[in-house]
Amino acid sequence: MRTSTSAIIARNETWTGEAATEPYEAGWAKEAIIFVRSLKAPSGPQVRARVEISPDGMNWAPEGAEIPLPDRKDAVTFARVSHFGTWLRLAATLPEDSANTVLVTIHLKS
Repeated sequence: MRTSTSAIIARNETWTGEAATEPYEAGWAKEAIIFVRSLKAPSGPQVRARVEISPDGMNWAPEGAEIPLPDRKDAVTFARVSHFGTWLRLAATLPEDSANTVLVTIHLKS
């Protein structure tokens, strides 16, 4: 029987400049889906957030998958990821005049 779980890794956080979720340890999982929802109307141009992986939860490298940050209130975007090792997070670099208040969830399955 397969195991699954979901977790909130960023809740009601306003992302500006350099932003990232909390890291999540998911070494047992074979696949992940990361969802991003805008809780308020975003301001300025929106960018693509990058999925990052880590060997230790402290040093990060881009995994290759990207998620466009939602461009309107209550919009949802996502990315599917596999072969990621143990640690996952989502990070973004927003332009100076941009902001997005997000809810980011990670859904994992063995």
